[in-house]
Amino acid sequence: MKRKRDTAAAQAPAVDTSKPTAVFEATGGRAYTVSVALPGSIIANALTPELKTFLAGQIARALAVFCVDEVVVFHDGHGKQRVDDGKLHQNGDDGFTGYSDPDYFLMHILSYLETPPFLRKHLFPIHPDLRLAGSLPSLDMPHHLRRDEWCQYRDGVTNERPAVEQSHKKKHKQDNAQSGESSVVDVGLPQKVLIPTIIPPKSRVTVIMPDDPSMLTTEKGPIAASAVAPSEPREKAGYYWGYNVREASALSAVFTECTYPGGYDLTFGTSERGSPITDLTKPSSDGNSVPQFNHMLIVFGGVAGLEVAVQADEELWKMGVKEPQELFDYWANLCPGQGSRTIRTEEAVWLGLMGLREVVVSKGTT
Repeated sequence: MKRKRDTAAAQAPAVDTSKPTAVFEATGGRAYTVSVALPGSIIANALTPELKTFLAGQIARALAVFCVDEVVVFHDGHGKQRVDDGKLHQNGDDGFTGYSDPDYFLMHILSYLETPPFLRKHLFPIHPDLRLAGSLPSLDMPHHLRRDEWCQYRDGVTNERPAVEQSHKKKHKQDNAQSGESSVVDVGLPQKVLIPTIIPPKSRVTVIMPDDPSMLTTEKGPIAASAVAPSEPREKAGYYWGYNVREASALSAVFTECTYPGGYDLTFGTSERGSPITDLTKPSSDGNSVPQFNHMLIVFGGVAGLEVAVQADEELWKMGVKEPQELFDYWANLCPGQGSRTIRTEEAVWLGLMGLREVVVSKGTT
């Protein structure tokens, strides 16, 4: 028996572990979304530009790994510029916002990392905030396609319209493409893409092309395509197509400025003073288990928790909300019995998304 097993093992093809094998595969349209909200003040708690950038990179990695669709950076009343040590401001006058505006800094890094690498030079001017971003681990998301990879959907950037096309438009009134009623899009392929829509130059756009991989080698001229909403790859095909970055002036604005129709219908607030997350998510005999959802929101606090965000939010005080747990459907402790006195926000994001992964997969509407 042992000899047979040895023979079978010897005949099995060797697995190439030098390259990643966990490639995302679309399995059909997905209607639900997952959003994460956290304060930009966590950046102020990191002392150096290197640490600030690395912290933002940790957050971005978690969002990508767990297929988060939206991240909201809110102001919790903290994160003011430090004034007790002049050395901390040595980069403050050259445009670096990590000290003067940590909310913006976090949004800047998150947006940069989410953008497909070949588009960054077109959409992000050189900026001190991004000086160290090149040292961060790649997010390598499904829409970060290589030049030789085919996908029916691609993100690209619109090019300047050629002068010859402009003159052609004046002389002829033919079909849209011939009359200049079109835009040329660079989607990272050897060929350009032509869409029958006028979009300003240097705009990011999602396009859908004919589902024909042979175009990579057979097409010499522009590929005809159409512009679509950035959500279409997720809604129609099931691709994870990155995350949107939204800014909120306060914790209340996370909810009131939600861009989804009907708002968030399942919300989790996180705190060491909440109920164990395993108690909240396990099946309940009384029928009070977590319901299905369209748009889930998970909110994380900063160094001092969500309590300080409530205290600093005038709108919540006007509404009579004085405790953060009043805002959420579930008030969750992500790691009961934690061995460290504190769990950092960047750690809590990983814990929360992992702890709620089963809820996302089983309760999200399709």
